[in-house]
Amino acid sequence: MRFISETSSDGVREQLFTLGEIPGVLWTPEGATGARPLILLGHGGGQHKKAPDILALAHRFVAECGFTAVAVDVPGHGDRPPHEEYSRIAAENQARVEAGAELAPLIAEFQALVARRTVPEWQAVLDAVRRLDHVGTGPVGYWGISLGCGLGVPFVAAEPRVRAAVLGLGGAAASAEAAARITVPVEFLVQWDDERVPRDQSLALFDALASAEKTLHANPGAHAESPAFELDSTLRFFARHLA
Repeated sequence: MRFISETSSDGVREQLFTLGEIPGVLWTPEGATGARPLILLGHGGGQHKKAPDILALAHRFVAECGFTAVAVDVPGHGDRPPHEEYSRIAAENQARVEAGAELAPLIAEFQALVARRTVPEWQAVLDAVRRLDHVGTGPVGYWGISLGCGLGVPFVAAEPRVRAAVLGLGGAAASAEAAARITVPVEFLVQWDDERVPRDQSLALFDALASAEKTLHANPGAHAESPAFELDSTLRFFARHLA
């Protein structure tokens, strides 16, 4: 892991880093020492590790909960170069949708492909970050909606260090098999009028989760209209399960 910049604002220390070819950002309380909860944040499609919702949530985890947070650019996003295969598939899928194909199955297939790469990448990031003195080996949580859910479900299923997760805006077509291996507490977000993920697919993914404790948060609105108060619920959820 190589740190390339560091800034501080309102008690939050932000460090940009690279781990091999993976660009990431780590947020910690200023002057932090010793182990504390760590949240891995999975950004949405077409976004990046410092997208506004990721940045706002990371700062709240640090400032309000005393946690640490980390996010990385997934392949083909942010500071990573275009990925030839993924770009080709995305263009083909767009053409298929314009020709009348359903969008949701194409998204599901694409996310399953990308997850085969991102799961081991995120595990490597956890390994590296938790070796730092100002992070340590505290409990781990995962937050990710939309693309962050499609990639996050297989990650949470494969990663025993994750003790709680907030997921949502994703469907069963991509993730039901992996969801059946998730047993940690989950808070799951659904947009009732989601134009990208059919409602029945979202509900099926929630049903597929094997967690004994899981909560469905359904709100009216389109895919990108998840209400701001869900961030408050996210902080309370992780404070309850990781603090």
